[in-house]
Amino acid sequence: MDKIKNMTVGNPFRLLFLFSLPLMAGNIFQELYTIADTAIAGRIMGVDALAALGAVSWNVWFFLGIIQGMTQGFSILIAQKFGAGKLDEMREAAGNALFLSSISAILILMVAELSIQPFLSLIRVPSEIQGIGRLYVRVLFCGLPAVVAYNIFSAILRALGDSKNPLYAMVLAACTNIALDFLFILVLHWGVAGAAIATVLSQLIAAVFCLMKIRRIPSLHFKRSDFIPRMSIIRHMEYLAMPMAFQNLVIAVGGIIVQTVVDGYGVSFIAGYTTTTKMYGLLESAATSYGFAMVTYSGQNTGAGNHERVSQGLRASLIISFLTSSVIAIIMFVFGRQLLSLFMDPATQDGFDALQTGYLFLRIMAAFLPVLYVLHVVRSCIQGIGNTVIPMLSGISEFFMRTGTAFLLPVFIGELGILFAEVIAWLGADFILIPGYFMVKHKNEKRLQGRF
Repeated sequence: MDKIKNMTVGNPFRLLFLFSLPLMAGNIFQELYTIADTAIAGRIMGVDALAALGAVSWNVWFFLGIIQGMTQGFSILIAQKFGAGKLDEMREAAGNALFLSSISAILILMVAELSIQPFLSLIRVPSEIQGIGRLYVRVLFCGLPAVVAYNIFSAILRALGDSKNPLYAMVLAACTNIALDFLFILVLHWGVAGAAIATVLSQLIAAVFCLMKIRRIPSLHFKRSDFIPRMSIIRHMEYLAMPMAFQNLVIAVGGIIVQTVVDGYGVSFIAGYTTTTKMYGLLESAATSYGFAMVTYSGQNTGAGNHERVSQGLRASLIISFLTSSVIAIIMFVFGRQLLSLFMDPATQDGFDALQTGYLFLRIMAAFLPVLYVLHVVRSCIQGIGNTVIPMLSGISEFFMRTGTAFLLPVFIGELGILFAEVIAWLGADFILIPGYFMVKHKNEKRLQGRF
């Protein structure tokens, strides 16, 4: 069944909310298998394994962020061509996006594998957990081409308004990952390597599922000529994608720097910090979904020339985001300690200390959650319009706010100062994005006035 959706007509509030729901469910399932890895590592393999996964998490995000920014940037042009009704040009854009993604997958794999040991040395991972972390990322990085494949296939589907099939792919991947976790870790005793293999195989299954759905969409029945590299399309896609990839790269570098500070405070602190960063994915899952929805919505409507409708959609999305983030924040304050206890045994001294750190970090982030949701929605709206430079600048702002806080606040209030780095980074990004949106809107209004 063809699930593509034209978002240039219909009630913006209803369109965005219904489009976001499957994405939200898909993100939650994606987080579930990340949490499954972490919970099994903490409960079955101990605090050392939990700390090791946390210590290398920013190395993983460094490359994952580049992949997500790149593929989402490619999809903006696809969404704009679809919204304009130019289906032949849309297919060419999709074909060139697949070509660029294939080349990028090979390059990213090579660089990622070469980065492992320098990264571990750079962030001062404690020697007792360094071997565990090295094994985990080495196996995980072997699956980066599958990650690229899933991200570009799902980005193409979302660009055409299909948010349901990416959900089904994530449900399938999450169930597969959890089942393989139990098999590889509890039955075969493969340790963190088993957790990494389970994640890689799950991503591969999700990629194959999305590819099968793409092949069933009539407007994406490719011709061989659609895959011929066209410099005009490639340059346009690079213009859209490179700032987004760089934005995520800068954010990841900031996270890596913060991780070097965290790694200086001992295994229990690292484990508590890690536990909450894994929960962060659940906190952010709805925000990411609303962001994906806004990229598609603003991209299609920009392609159709409906600029006022983009503003209507942004207002609707901000209302939805505020309500959602408030509910999630309340849940975290009430049930956060119980949720974090799934990852560690508070009966041990190390587990208790880690839980105390993690719960404080969780409450700080929950209190500022609406700020994060504004960040995702406004940034994605600007990206869908076709401006990826302002979002990149917001990423640079995040970098300076995050790293500056991590280095300076602990001087005054001790190690707990690091826990405020994340929310201050969100505020820094919003200070760029909110005026940036009005600047882009004003520029579009002037362009429209010039036509008459």
